Amino acid sequence: MIKRLMDILGRGGAPSVDRDENRELRLAAAALLVEAARMDGEVDDAERHAVAEQLSACFNLDGEETGALIEAAGAAVDQATQLYPFTRVITDRFSEDDRIHMIEMLWSVAYADRRLHDYEASLVRRVAGLIHVADRENGAARKRVLRRLGLENAGAST
Repeated sequence: MIKRLMDILGRGGAPSVDRDENRELRLAAAALLVEAARMDGEVDDAERHAVAEQLSACFNLDGEETGALIEAAGAAVDQATQLYPFTRVITDRFSEDDRIHMIEMLWSVAYADRRLHDYEASLVRRVAGLIHVADRENGAARKRVLRRLGLENAGAST
């Protein structure tokens, strides 16, 4: 089953280093988003939708590819004992702007249910540090998400 998921994620074709690297990058990003959705102990429809929406937009995936990626990411998170393998891939393969966008994606998932749990906030801050996103950029990404969601006045108390 994992092989089938990986084949879907790789979009078919002949094996190549680029395809494998892209698959690994998509899986790492998805794993971090799935972890963010799980941090408060429950994953609701809004969080599931936010994860799918962020991955689809970031990697230009269709619904089937997005679903397979989320499933593979869930399995990867279940097997992982730490975030480092995922953050290492992000750090190595994403530009600085892409890493900032990754943090914005994480904030989008954390705020998808219109509440921010302490564990979610802690995860985003920890990932920001691991992927070398400055506190200032992390805060700006959070504010952009709050503004987009119409929660900008809730930022200090949420």
